[in-house]
Amino acid sequence: MRFILLTILVVLLVVFLGPLVPFWGLMIGIGLLSALILPTGFGGFMGGGLGMGFTWVGISIYLGLTSASALPDKMGELLGGVSGMTLVGVVGILGFLLGGFSGLSGVLFRKMIKPSPRNIYRG
Repeated sequence: MRFILLTILVVLLVVFLGPLVPFWGLMIGIGLLSALILPTGFGGFMGGGLGMGFTWVGISIYLGLTSASALPDKMGELLGGVSGMTLVGVVGILGFLLGGFSGLSGVLFRKMIKPSPRNIYRG
């Protein structure tokens, strides 16, 4: 449940704050969200990664279709003759990795500052 909640909140964060803040601001926000929700380490990585990656791919496809711009194809030619859709895939992978490591960092930061029991033997 925490994984799904984190994924939905990351999508909302990227959609609404993405045009206003740089990518590293989104990464800080994803880390804070995952520190507050506290999923497992794998859940934090996948929730942040899938949320940010799918959102970046969706926004790239939406902007490419609505503007009918030739910019992705021109950028692909500059980067070695790849197609525009290959660049959208690269954007998705990059968004997945950035969001995933942000989510994992938030989970690990929360575990680091969470107090641990002093008497480990409980006796």
